[in-house]
Amino acid sequence: MDKQRQRLLGLRDDLVDTMAGVARGNLREHAEGNEASAFGMHQADAGSDAYDRDLALNLLSQEQNALYEIEEALVRIESGTYGYCEVSGDKIMKERLEAIPFARLTVECQAILEKENRLKGRTAPGPIFKRSQM
Repeated sequence: MDKQRQRLLGLRDDLVDTMAGVARGNLREHAEGNEASAFGMHQADAGSDAYDRDLALNLLSQEQNALYEIEEALVRIESGTYGYCEVSGDKIMKERLEAIPFARLTVECQAILEKENRLKGRTAPGPIFKRSQM
């Protein structure tokens, strides 16, 4: 369990550093873009800047979700529920936790969830469990 905790802490640190770098880079480019807009930025350049900002924001959003999952895994370690499926209660295989250290579900339950989401036409998975079950 200590090995997984250390691994999660390392992943968290890496993610926070990456997010800070993306945010800094995007803010710097945005500030430079404001200077350029005062002199009349070409429409194609403005479109590229908007695309880059959207891409950076999307990346930050995905990384924020991963950061949340890592934090939740650390909470599960402290509470003694880490490594157990939140749906079935079965033990999550060691190999899965090594591949995805913040996994909440067994492979079987994850497959069912993904299938249900596809059938409902969702492009992204919904909440894994209701807050009332916490």
